[in-house]
Amino acid sequence: MLGVMMRISSFFLVSWMGSESPLLLVWAFNTADAVLLSWCSILKKDSAYILLNVFWIVVGIVGMFRASHFSFTDFKSAGLHLLMQTLALFSS
Repeated sequence: MLGVMMRISSFFLVSWMGSESPLLLVWAFNTADAVLLSWCSILKKDSAYILLNVFWIVVGIVGMFRASHFSFTDFKSAGLHLLMQTLALFSS
């Protein structure tokens, strides 16, 4: 029930606020409720809803990535920076 209420409230927020809605927050909220609903589907062994909610998790991750305004280049440079810092930590 919590996941369903989260989904209803996030769609309400987007429809009410339109382009002024906080998209990253809405995507994070939608992804969290998809995780909850996936868990419930797994417990009930309902393969159709498992597939549907896992799909919404993937869509939510892509939506959060796009709403955060990161480009692939930013993501790549951040990953390389993290890798270099990790290598420097272990090479000391």
